[in-house]
Amino acid sequence: MKICTDITEVRNEIDRIDDEIVKLIAERGNYVRQAAKFKKGTEDVKAPSRVEKVITGVRQKAVSYGADVEVTVAVYKAMINGFIRCEIKEFNRKQVT
Repeated sequence: MKICTDITEVRNEIDRIDDEIVKLIAERGNYVRQAAKFKKGTEDVKAPSRVEKVITGVRQKAVSYGADVEVTVAVYKAMINGFIRCEIKEFNRKQVT
């Protein structure tokens, strides 16, 4: 981690990280859309046991990396819920075609 000398430098680093995060979210979204073709129904899309496994892993990684666990878990829960909605749309679209 870089030690910044002023607020402009801090903001530039945050902007750089945000760019990487958005790229990774886009990449994750591409895989989520692909996953829809392997699911048999919307309950498979929701996959509560998979969600819990991901959250458990994220919690452990947050501790390991020194991230705020509550923030990390909240971000992941929001992201997963958004991706579930996207995957359900993709699943339903594939059922029509």
